[in-house]
Amino acid sequence: MTQSSQVDYRTDPSRYKHWKLSFEGPIATLAADFDENAGLRPGYKLKLNSYDLGVDIELNDALNRIRFEHPEVRTVVLTSLKDKVFCSGANIFMLGLSSHSWKVNFCKFTNETRNGMEDASRHSGLKFLAAINGACAGGGYELALACDEIILIDDRSSAVSLPEVPLLGVLPGTGGLTRITDKRHVRHDLADIFCTTAEGVRGQKAKDWRLVDAIAKPAVFAHTVRQRAIELAATSDRPASGKGVVLTPIERRVEGDVLHYSNVAIVIDRAKRTATFTIKGPHGNQPADQAAIEALGAAWYPLQMARELDDAILSMRTNELDIGTWLIKTEGDADAVRLLDATLMANRDHWLVRETIGLLRRTLSRLDVSSRSLFALVEPGSCFAGTLLELALACDRIYQLALPDDPARAPKIVVDEVNFGLLPMVTGQSRLERRFYGEDAPLNAVRDKATQALDADAAFALGLVTSNPDDIDWADEIRIAIEERVAMSPDALTGMEANLRFNGPENMFTRVFGRLTAWQNWIFQRPNAVGDKGALKVYGKGDKAAFDWNRV
Repeated sequence: MTQSSQVDYRTDPSRYKHWKLSFEGPIATLAADFDENAGLRPGYKLKLNSYDLGVDIELNDALNRIRFEHPEVRTVVLTSLKDKVFCSGANIFMLGLSSHSWKVNFCKFTNETRNGMEDASRHSGLKFLAAINGACAGGGYELALACDEIILIDDRSSAVSLPEVPLLGVLPGTGGLTRITDKRHVRHDLADIFCTTAEGVRGQKAKDWRLVDAIAKPAVFAHTVRQRAIELAATSDRPASGKGVVLTPIERRVEGDVLHYSNVAIVIDRAKRTATFTIKGPHGNQPADQAAIEALGAAWYPLQMARELDDAILSMRTNELDIGTWLIKTEGDADAVRLLDATLMANRDHWLVRETIGLLRRTLSRLDVSSRSLFALVEPGSCFAGTLLELALACDRIYQLALPDDPARAPKIVVDEVNFGLLPMVTGQSRLERRFYGEDAPLNAVRDKATQALDADAAFALGLVTSNPDDIDWADEIRIAIEERVAMSPDALTGMEANLRFNGPENMFTRVFGRLTAWQNWIFQRPNAVGDKGALKVYGKGDKAAFDWNRV
């Protein structure tokens, strides 16, 4: 892929083309006003507030601006500036023009953005209110579903709908089916009608069916929304007097097949179809008190590193589809990582530290669900400790070099308090719990060795690493493991990895991703959806879809 055609996830409000962000005390308003002529790629117009990846890149950025730059905000109101239209969902013509991989990556990112809204509500006290002031369909309703509450204007025309099945021959791609059942508890027979009725449901029926929380006539709609936003804000503990930190631009330098950030570097080996991620540990004096942390702002190591790693993951997922194996390394001082972890734990109730922990949690979760083979390599100079050990625990395999004749140089890993629940997966489990199926014996054995520097043999004995080759076997074992991996079917590997990584308890988030992977991934390739006469291809052309009536 050429540099000019690559997707850049970095933006800021001065460059927004689709969202208007405003603030009034504890309330922020995110208003959809999508520029139909500013699609991320040519060939379609974003009419009726329909969206593409570019719209969601801005949304993701806006949410982070609210989290970090405006701690006084307690409620975010999502609404529209378009007359009679809230959001008509993902742009159908964009989907019809897109490759299968583009559609899947697009859906994954939109899922992560909406899951992040619910994550912020649960962990950070940032509440979301959807003020639906017009037609709301498909992904637009899925955006509303990610909010804590939904208010629908009762104007006899505005409706909520999930029309993907009857109109497009596909499924709602951003958690719609899951949220109407698992979150809103819409009765399954009513949900069946709702999801097969293209025109949707409006007014009192939408409220009665639990599709929305409240309805309001046009004359009192704005007042009703504001009053409820204030009430939701009263339930939040975000600091009214907190001083926000400016999210300065993420600096990234690209030199050939190398991506350079301050704390992250990625080296792509196209011949071997691998990418080596090296995450640098904290260096220099790190602040331990809240005032010093606030003073550093976006330059505070864990915040800066998390932003860079998040951008790196997104860039590689979207722009480097052929690079199927990611090798995860760290470099630095494990003791410095542990001191940072102590700061995180001691100050985790402070708003900025809490938001930084949230960004770390969401970034690690983004790594968890990336459709790539992940191998961690623990080598001399590594600093896989605490927070950075989570990177290894997210991987499919962990290799740690044993140096029995050189204990001083032998790489070590360190488990600390952070690894026992501060940065849970979307299952709600820590990665250690996932690794050991929540069994007390192995978890207690690891707890007994917490804070100790564990060499390869000690880590292997505890079940913390997959293999502990010595320096004689290391190069060959790693080479063979990588060569074998990249030779396998990426489709089969994606399915296998997703199943094996998420062996913990199911919840709404895991079902959103599980159903997306298993069902949408399949349906998006079927002729009934994307064939020449498929519903997605003929939409808007006046032709009728031609279906293969066989049930598979």
